[in-house]
Amino acid sequence: MKHTITFKPSDVSIRVDQGTNLLDAALAAGVHINASCGGQGVCGKCRVILETGDVESQENENITAEEFDKGWRLACRTSVVSDCLIQIPPESRGAEGFVAQKLDMGKAERTVSELEPIPLAADWKLDPIVTKVPLRLNKPSFGENISDLSRFLSGLKKQHGIEAVSTEMRCLRVLPKILRDNDWSVTATVMSDPAQELGLLPSEKKGLPRLVRVEGGDTSDKNLALALDVGTTTVSAQLVDLNTGKVGADKSVYNNQIKYGDDVITRIVFAQKGDGLKKMQTAVVASINQLIDKLLEESGNSKENISAVCAAGNTTMTHLLLGVEPRYIREAPYVPAAGFMPLERAADIGIDLPDGVRLYTFPSVASYVGGDIVSGIFGAGISQGEELTLYIDIGTNGEIVLGNKELLACAACSMGPAFEGGGIRHGMRADIGAIEGFHINPITLEPMVVTVGKSRARGICGSGLISILAELLSAGVIDQNGKFEQKLSSKRVRSGGSGGEYVLVWAKDSATEQDIVITEVDIENLVRAKGALFAGCQTLLSSLSFSFEDIEKIVIAGAFGHYINLEKGKLIGLFPDLPVEKFHFIGNGSIMGARLACLYKGMLNEVERVAKMMTNVELSDNQSFMDKYMAALFLPHTESRFFHNVSKYLEKSRQVAKREREAQ
Repeated sequence: MKHTITFKPSDVSIRVDQGTNLLDAALAAGVHINASCGGQGVCGKCRVILETGDVESQENENITAEEFDKGWRLACRTSVVSDCLIQIPPESRGAEGFVAQKLDMGKAERTVSELEPIPLAADWKLDPIVTKVPLRLNKPSFGENISDLSRFLSGLKKQHGIEAVSTEMRCLRVLPKILRDNDWSVTATVMSDPAQELGLLPSEKKGLPRLVRVEGGDTSDKNLALALDVGTTTVSAQLVDLNTGKVGADKSVYNNQIKYGDDVITRIVFAQKGDGLKKMQTAVVASINQLIDKLLEESGNSKENISAVCAAGNTTMTHLLLGVEPRYIREAPYVPAAGFMPLERAADIGIDLPDGVRLYTFPSVASYVGGDIVSGIFGAGISQGEELTLYIDIGTNGEIVLGNKELLACAACSMGPAFEGGGIRHGMRADIGAIEGFHINPITLEPMVVTVGKSRARGICGSGLISILAELLSAGVIDQNGKFEQKLSSKRVRSGGSGGEYVLVWAKDSATEQDIVITEVDIENLVRAKGALFAGCQTLLSSLSFSFEDIEKIVIAGAFGHYINLEKGKLIGLFPDLPVEKFHFIGNGSIMGARLACLYKGMLNEVERVAKMMTNVELSDNQSFMDKYMAALFLPHTESRFFHNVSKYLEKSRQVAKREREAQ
């Protein structure tokens, strides 16, 4: 159910879902309300008055009983249950004459729920990569004394129509005892052969289904898979129920390899040192095992119920996970050991799962375009669509793809980990306490801060970094080189050890008991990251004689918390200056593809087709890319023609902010 919220005195209205937090609604409408504690209700700065309508709200020490009866509420502790008229008093706006202006370039904010979803696997019937089937077998007798394996295979054929199965010796060794200990009632776990055993002829060398486990009794209702996105900075995992298709738990942790290097190049270099490769493999496997423990604890499952693992990662991460030599990925002519990797027993590389569980890794395309991008393209359905689509995966590796069902061209431009929180003083993943939404009063320079979980701020995640940079730029707090204006009369703008900085949250309001700031060094890292991505998109388009105007759809993938702000992404030059209707957000595209591959074994053929049809455009030694990259190291860009609407808006907003401050 939708409700209309109108904010006074600005007369800005927005339609929101029932139960939407009032502070979130204000942020989405572009309406400023002072808030510095992240939404936990402790700073007391987001006081508003409910004039008409109904809300759900908790009493708070910052609102007296008398005030509560008169309609006073804390926006951060209030949820919408009907159409409402909300009055924002001067003390919550921070300036008597200030009215926050909504962006006039389209919607001020575009949340995940508002973006048109991409239909996934709409025409596919659930047919998982691994199945568990119960068997009730007759006991042997003098008149029927065929071997245990023959009896077992006959049962698979008669009871489940499984004609032929490749049986592993490890299963055969335990089969006689399991059959007799369980009165000939057992469960067989059968895995399709999702890829070739040698990894070089994927489709043409398909083998038989494989018996990977035999268990006593009927455990067919407990069949889980682990979908993995092995990222350079973050490893994410989902526990998928193969019987229902539902995700039982979803977790992310930092990749433990970070201690050996922030990007793939430094990690490849480290892998050449002594036992560096083994250390790298051990580190990422430790992250995966940590995730498995978290997923099982949250879902109340046992690792014995996990039957398969599907993992997607960039080319280097896949090599390091499997312990394959990555050296030649970074040396011209940039050749990986293999594109299609053989199946591996998860336990053989240290993953803490039963011995029969197989690890399937998505195929890579080139040295810097890996299985994660193949997974994302496959999951988003781009390889089956008609529209010319630009797929952008915002992560450390910055992978981009242009195409449709007729062609797919790809490139990778190293962005570094900035938008995942790496190299940012107070950067973090989109976890509880991460600042994900931000607005600034351009007169008082007081912030409006919203965190994941509405808790005290602990740091800043990707969506928060985009919002902060855009807000500081549009309010004239930083210039287009990313430097702070030092003459501003606000205690929040100050000099620190890394040059100028802005205090987002004071220590007394933060969970860390430290000031949470954004610094000029942080901004430099963000500008370099967004510059690399935009230049990569330009180079890929021009290599195929296209321009941004030719694009019919833009799909954005990445870990951005609860929402992504498209307009603010355009303000800083991260996204092209195109109508918001062309944008779609799919979250973590890599893990989405891995999950689908677990659930629909027929899709593995599509994965192989996608990998084969993708053509890589190498940017490592591309002078055109370097020229475009240097031009993009400006907010939003040195050439305003690429950001015509954005440039007009910024010029106006910065002038208005300066004039209003001077008038105070």
